[in-house]
Amino acid sequence: MSRLVAWFPELSRTDVALVGGKNAGLGELTRNLAEAGVRVPEGFAVTAEAYRMFIAENGLRDVIAGQIDQLHRVDRQHRGAALPAVGAAIREAISAARLPSDLTTAVEDAYHELAEALGRADPDVAVRSSATAEDLPEASFAGQLESFLNVTGVTPLLDACLRCYASLFTDRAISYREDNGFDHLGVALSIGVQRMVRSDLGAAGVMFSIDTETGFPRSVLINASWGLGETVVGGQVDPDEYVVFKPLLHDKDLCPVVARTRGRKERKVVYDETGGTQQVATSEAEQIRYTLDNDEVVALARWAAAIEDRYGMPMDMEWAKDGRTGEIFIVQARPETVQARREASLLRSYRLRGEGGKTLVKGLSIGDAIAIGPVCRLDSAAQIDRFIDGAVLVTQITDPDWEPIMKRAAAIVTDHGGRTSHAAIVSRELGVPAVIGTGNATATLHDGMAVTVSCAEGDEGFVYEGIREYEEAEIALEGIARTRTRVMLNLANPAAAFRWWRLPADGVGLARMEFIVANHVKVHPMALVHFDRLEEDARRRIAELTRGYEEDRTEYFVERLANGIARIAASRWPDPVVVRTSDFKTNEYARLIGGSRFEPSEENPMLGWRGASRYYTEGYRAGFALECRALRRVRDEVGLSNVIVMIPFCRTVEEADHVLQVMAEEGLERGRNGLKVYAMAEIPSNVILAEEFADRFDGFSVGSNDLTQLTLGVDRDSAALAGLFDERNPAVTRSIEHLISAAHTKNRKVGLCGQRPSDDPAFARFLVEAGIDSISIAPDSFFSVKENVATAEQLDR
Repeated sequence: MSRLVAWFPELSRTDVALVGGKNAGLGELTRNLAEAGVRVPEGFAVTAEAYRMFIAENGLRDVIAGQIDQLHRVDRQHRGAALPAVGAAIREAISAARLPSDLTTAVEDAYHELAEALGRADPDVAVRSSATAEDLPEASFAGQLESFLNVTGVTPLLDACLRCYASLFTDRAISYREDNGFDHLGVALSIGVQRMVRSDLGAAGVMFSIDTETGFPRSVLINASWGLGETVVGGQVDPDEYVVFKPLLHDKDLCPVVARTRGRKERKVVYDETGGTQQVATSEAEQIRYTLDNDEVVALARWAAAIEDRYGMPMDMEWAKDGRTGEIFIVQARPETVQARREASLLRSYRLRGEGGKTLVKGLSIGDAIAIGPVCRLDSAAQIDRFIDGAVLVTQITDPDWEPIMKRAAAIVTDHGGRTSHAAIVSRELGVPAVIGTGNATATLHDGMAVTVSCAEGDEGFVYEGIREYEEAEIALEGIARTRTRVMLNLANPAAAFRWWRLPADGVGLARMEFIVANHVKVHPMALVHFDRLEEDARRRIAELTRGYEEDRTEYFVERLANGIARIAASRWPDPVVVRTSDFKTNEYARLIGGSRFEPSEENPMLGWRGASRYYTEGYRAGFALECRALRRVRDEVGLSNVIVMIPFCRTVEEADHVLQVMAEEGLERGRNGLKVYAMAEIPSNVILAEEFADRFDGFSVGSNDLTQLTLGVDRDSAALAGLFDERNPAVTRSIEHLISAAHTKNRKVGLCGQRPSDDPAFARFLVEAGIDSISIAPDSFFSVKENVATAEQLDR
């Protein structure tokens, strides 16, 4: 290894001082992870020593020091205005300098050697900057330095090297080092020169070995789009998103992709005839097609897990797929810098209070906070003088030039971008909530509008009209009492499931399938089965939602439902996750797109065609088959066998037999692959015939609202009868006691899902004394219920 050039196989992550963080990372992967299948484009690094030689031989140290000194003489409040002149002066001096002859020779020789290895006379290469203070666990330097792609020939390569050196002193790079306390003269620059991966003809993107919003450590997040990766990093497109569950990656027979979200991908960056790049529109076929297939997604996720294992910390990686060969490569790997530094023993929770203004725009939520302020809409970073500290920054996209503004904002809202875009990465690092990829924020939000930006409601972020009140709480997770009664969670929103992974819950006692259908599918399953029978307006609306699923529109329902269930199940693996099959009433089913065509009008839907009675009858049998397909996919294909299926509103034991038979016909046979099937206990017949039901089901979950309603004959939604609706009425409590006793004689477990134990410590004590096996409540009630249960168990001794 010469002191000026080093080949990647000679390097490791300990060589940051020699070749910078980016090149040291590529060397680490090339040298130590090739056996794990990780592929890195061949190449070499021009060392930091070469940079120091360049600076010394051209007398640039004094120039740089003098300009920085001028910047420091300016009052800190006004340095932003002085920065452009300082940066321009340094870059001009670097651009006018000459590369030392020894360095020129070393780079030329290495380029020719790379050409020989690749079997090409003048190979296209990527030329990337790699600073010695870059890609560290405490600082990412994300997007601060320049890269030059599709560089061909010695002369253009040397010119690109000179431009890399100059990029160490862009305004944004100087500002970043100032903010993070790095010595400008102490940071040196290395340059990576790699075989060019023709992702302009293929695809590229970013992936993290951790959930970027919640810190959930057992997932891999992958963003992907067509063309060069700068569209994903720069937030210029809304990319495809994939979430993979790491603990199941070792099983080659499984496909642990727990979520796929198709982005709009309306633009891509490709090379033009001059060797530069241009942004062009994607075709309709590209927009509706996923960028990666499941095998490619899983392969990338395995690489991410291997890289994380090697480094011993969460990682942020960039990848590229060559459109000519189909090969996929890792082109950058660096430590993740936000969640890795988050205090694991603390859970910060935000919640909006009461009702508020209408939703103005929505997009992807970045972070989990809530912020308020006036809108400041900017078209470019050059408008920094217009920005007011504490305002909500609204713009189309951001790049590193925006960072001096972003750090002054209360929140950030953009038209474009995904979870791995520049706006998302920097927002997380700054701790500023952001709503990304809204599509219409700049057209809808205007200067001076008072708004509330909420990222506390799951994966989707919202901008509300006006200023809303909200709560902020910081909860210590240490010292929570252990209880023999399992305290579980009620989860309905898959987008929010990962947010609660730190809670020491014992699983999910109730995951509501109908919430996933209503909010993530939105279409009545029978409307997909009988698409051709629908009226024109319903067909048009469904056709728009199911673009790309024209060959089998039912796959749209199955995939989206399976994704929602899988996210919830993954969040608590390997603890049990009880998924209740759909429990809409007919009037609620009718509100789904295309639903009115398949639902009767009932005088009392609460006591009508709901729950188990739908699953085996002709009017919904094919719809229930789609629910079973989704559940089977989650358990058997993804591998999340911790999913327990629960049947709601099962009136008779004969009805239970019908449902179990239909499930078996659809590949969900009770007992196969460990499948357990529970019943909701919400009808007096479930209590009276508890032992007979226990012969057919593996457990029960008390639905206290319906059980109280049907036991007392009180409409639970009636304000006039609210005083009579009481779960503590002896008729209800004795029913629960009888159910628990009868179930336990059959070695069946009983849980209860509802809010009463959180509101009423006495009811929690009653459940504990009755021998309930588990209590399932909303996540924000977990701590109060856990405390109530712990107290009740102590009193029960």
